[in-house]
Amino acid sequence: MADQAAGTVETSGGAAATAVSPAHGTGVQHLEHNPGRPISWIGTSIVIVGAIVGGVAFVPHIIWWLFWIGVAITVVGVLVLATARTMSTDWY
Repeated sequence: MADQAAGTVETSGGAAATAVSPAHGTGVQHLEHNPGRPISWIGTSIVIVGAIVGGVAFVPHIIWWLFWIGVAITVVGVLVLATARTMSTDWY
């Protein structure tokens, strides 16, 4: 976090490996992409499926038992994300 507050990012490369450029400067910077952990993708997918099931329950009229099944699926997905500490893990 301290490097972010200072506004600098180290660049990679041959002779410029020790140089520090502005974080939002004009130089080309290639930062590594973080695809996330598989458990995060699984938990997020479960939440999305639950939201879709709950949303389908409203078409063309409200089907309450299907809505509550969607809510239950979403709660399971949130519990998976909570136990995997997805929201509290630093990703940068």
